[in-house]
Amino acid sequence: MNDLVKMTAREAVSALRGKQVSSSELIDAALERIAETDGAINALPTHAAERARAHAAALETPGDPPRGYLHGLPIAVKDLKDVAGVRSTKGSRAYADSVPQRSDLLVGALERKGAIVLAKSNTPEFGAGATTFNDVFGRTRNPWDTRMTSGGSSGGAAAALAAGQVWLATGSDLGGSLRIPASFCGVVGLRPSPGRVPSGPKDNPFGTLSVDGPMGRTVGDAALFLDAMAGCSEADPLSMPAPERPYVDAVDNPVVPSRVAYTPDLGISPVQAQVREVCAAAVGRFEAIGARVDEATMDFTGANDVFRVLRAHQFLANLGPVIEEHGDLIKPEIHWNVEAGRKQTAEDVAKAERARAAFFYRAVEFFQTYDLLVAPTVIVPPFDAELRYVTDVDGVHFDDYISWLVMCSALVLTGCPVIAVPVGFTKEGLPVGVQLMAPRGREDLLISAAALFEQAVGLADAVPIDPRPQAVPAA
Repeated sequence: MNDLVKMTAREAVSALRGKQVSSSELIDAALERIAETDGAINALPTHAAERARAHAAALETPGDPPRGYLHGLPIAVKDLKDVAGVRSTKGSRAYADSVPQRSDLLVGALERKGAIVLAKSNTPEFGAGATTFNDVFGRTRNPWDTRMTSGGSSGGAAAALAAGQVWLATGSDLGGSLRIPASFCGVVGLRPSPGRVPSGPKDNPFGTLSVDGPMGRTVGDAALFLDAMAGCSEADPLSMPAPERPYVDAVDNPVVPSRVAYTPDLGISPVQAQVREVCAAAVGRFEAIGARVDEATMDFTGANDVFRVLRAHQFLANLGPVIEEHGDLIKPEIHWNVEAGRKQTAEDVAKAERARAAFFYRAVEFFQTYDLLVAPTVIVPPFDAELRYVTDVDGVHFDDYISWLVMCSALVLTGCPVIAVPVGFTKEGLPVGVQLMAPRGREDLLISAAALFEQAVGLADAVPIDPRPQAVPAA
């Protein structure tokens, strides 16, 4: 493994800033690593090498770079986001040959901040589902055990980070699409508060369920990338100004949270026994760094039903026209979700919105007592890549492809920022992660606590790894 790909993103940006390494050298190192590893994991199926080299050659480092400036660091962009002049499929046969003329707002902003788009990461069709497969590029596999799924829908991004193919990758999260693959691949994924990261154009610019966010190998890398992403844009009506204090400062000068609430299941879901054990043991690290930990949670009763209604409404708005035009090319899960949206009444949606408001206010009240809510990210460890989704856990049956994601989707209803951090491994050697949630708009508190927790757990240097044909059992 080339020493350059072993560097964290913060180390690589520091080296670029100090001219100890060039963007071209990092591009070459990343392409070499992709060639070495992507045959095993299929994380980055679309490359933009010549575009990246041209961008690197034209890049001028400003004398006083803006916050979050990346100085020519190569990154991967999830294939749901358009990149001008690069094949952008959304994982769908309907867009298999699409080459957009303009980039998504987020991509353009990152390039102005000194990021270089090197590749597009694989995603399930239109990001629908928490396992990454599609009819254009096939399945993405987990570097820790290539028989297993990388999760989704940002599965290509997470797998690429874990294998050392890139230093940073964009992700998006509707019901866990950043956090689930981060947990499955042993990396970090941060779902920001709605409005923190501008993007678009999109069909529902006022929607708040789905957000874009950073993925990295460490909390510090995710903070660096969030600094590059955050800010106000006139093209995104929900976007908010970046805070005065950079997020990397919260990593470098962390504050111990006073009170931490831990719940093994949010009170609403089965969780596989090994996941419970690994997460419960890891949460004790908060006590070791000086925080008080209580087993507690806010009331999430009914969260799955509420999320299903709101998700179906969003799918109808976003993908209803696509189904009408390209229905024979779209996978059945998306047909099901759009049809569910069509069958709902206005009263169904209104009732769900009222319930969502109640979850938000419960979160506001909850955070009057606690600084953080911590829970397992996923109810199971990584599973067979050939499975479309989890159907049964501990005697509980899931009738559709989204209900098993409730540990992540329930938190979406609060509007609060959430970060997934690796905390350990099953006895088979598969990664397990927890998710930390902080009050709305307080990504600084979230990142500060996550950085301390990551240091206490001691897994920040566990990746990158060479892809493994099967997991290595824990010692």
